[in-house]
Amino acid sequence: MAEDVFKALADPTRRRILDELTERGSQSLFEICARLATKHGLGLSRQAISQHLAVLEAAGLVQTRRQGRYKFHDLNTEPLERIVTRWLRPDAPESTP
Repeated sequence: MAEDVFKALADPTRRRILDELTERGSQSLFEICARLATKHGLGLSRQAISQHLAVLEAAGLVQTRRQGRYKFHDLNTEPLERIVTRWLRPDAPESTP
């Protein structure tokens, strides 16, 4: 599971998506695309951003929920917390994956 997290974090666009979700919580695909375009000058298609979100979701870093006809994306920090616990607090009890 940690390998998926590192793979997801290796891409700068995915890190920017996580930054945006940290800054402004739950967002739709349209909102994420707009914020990436206006704040970071990224002119990626909605399909490209959707693929990045799928990688982040597979790594457990993003959770999605449907509300009506919209799909909202939320940051999930749990995988990062497991990594921090593993290397920065080795005396803490390890959770099973």
